[in-house]
Amino acid sequence: MQTELFPLDDTRLLPDGAKMLRAFGQPYLADIKTALDDVLVQAPTRHMITPGGHKMSVAMTNCGDFGWVSGPSGYAYLDRDPLTGRHWPNMPEVFMALALDAAARAGYPLFTPDACLINLYVPGTRLSLHQDKNERDFDHPIVSVSLGLPATFEIGGLKRSDPVQLVPMRHGDVLVWGGPSRLAFHGVRTIRKGIHPEYGAQRLNLTFRRSQ
Repeated sequence: MQTELFPLDDTRLLPDGAKMLRAFGQPYLADIKTALDDVLVQAPTRHMITPGGHKMSVAMTNCGDFGWVSGPSGYAYLDRDPLTGRHWPNMPEVFMALALDAAARAGYPLFTPDACLINLYVPGTRLSLHQDKNERDFDHPIVSVSLGLPATFEIGGLKRSDPVQLVPMRHGDVLVWGGPSRLAFHGVRTIRKGIHPEYGAQRLNLTFRRSQ
């Protein structure tokens, strides 16, 4: 059974290579909302199917040069949206600016994402522990931006059975992990009911990656 560490809001116990940037996204939020609405019109969120044939509870879509997809044949990064056959929407400038600024602040100044995964959670949904390992080069970090309803992020070690820390994530928070924590198991606990003044009864997460 996993041991859980919950140091309230003390993120000093994050694994090496991980950095929490509280409210770092706040100056970008108004422009992000406008840009995100436009992306979602071009590439609506959908519930993808896992290789095992299960429908994912978290809806998702992508923007950028590449997008992460899941299906019966496995996981992959594609340059086109299989739902529309068109290229994924361009990554908005404000998305790129926030990702670059956050990565640099966290100690990864060379990071340039080519993919942004957009996850949409509604109350009652969660994301189980997993590793992000479909990318070609693990020297690049993951930059995760939280929008809307609060969430509890789980981050552990390189084995699924390692202890996890529970990290509160609020609107505008940015979490970056790379280096020795790049392949850390992580997930999101079940989203609780609530209403956010801008995003309503949902949480959205922007996850920036270098896929190629």
